[in-house]
Amino acid sequence: MQAIVIDAFSFCQLNEHREGSVLIADLPRLSEESATQDGALTWSLTGAKDQLGHPQLTLAVRGQIQLMCQRCLTPFVYELDSESVLILAKDEGSADEIDALLDNDEVDVVVGSKTLNIIDLIEDEALLEIPQSPKHAVCPDDSLDSSAAPIDAEASKKASPFAVLKKINGRT
Repeated sequence: MQAIVIDAFSFCQLNEHREGSVLIADLPRLSEESATQDGALTWSLTGAKDQLGHPQLTLAVRGQIQLMCQRCLTPFVYELDSESVLILAKDEGSADEIDALLDNDEVDVVVGSKTLNIIDLIEDEALLEIPQSPKHAVCPDDSLDSSAAPIDAEASKKASPFAVLKKINGRT
C-alpha cells in the first residue's frame, strides 16, 4: 500500500476532506491481530479548527475485521465503527498545554506533522478500537453454554479436599 501523506496543519487550515478504503492486508500491525487478512476498512478524514482555533482532524474508520475468539478459538466478525477527534499541536510541550486547557476525554491532542501518513493514522485508530481480548457474545459451538440443558449445581460441585480429613477423624 502506498502511503498517503499530508501536511496536517495545511489540511486543517484549508478544511480539506479525504476518504477512501484500505485493505486489511495492507495494514501489517492490524493484520497480525486479525484472524484473516480479508476485507477492507473505509475511512474519512476531515480537517478543521476547533472552537479555540486549534487545528483539528476528525477521523472515521469503518469495516469488518475477523478476530479470533479467545474463549472458543474460532474466528468471528468484529464490526469496527470508530470516529475520533484529534487536536494537533506543534510539539509535545504544546500538546500538554492544549490537553490541560481542553480537559476533554473525548478529544485526543497529538503532535501534528507536515508529513502525516494517513494510512498509519487509520491503522492506529483500528488497533485502538478492537478489544484486547476479543470474544463472541455467545460462542457458536459452546455445548456448556446457558442454552444447553441445565446443570445440576449439587451434582457439579467438586468434593472438598478436606472431606477426606473429616472421614479420617470419623466426622462425616
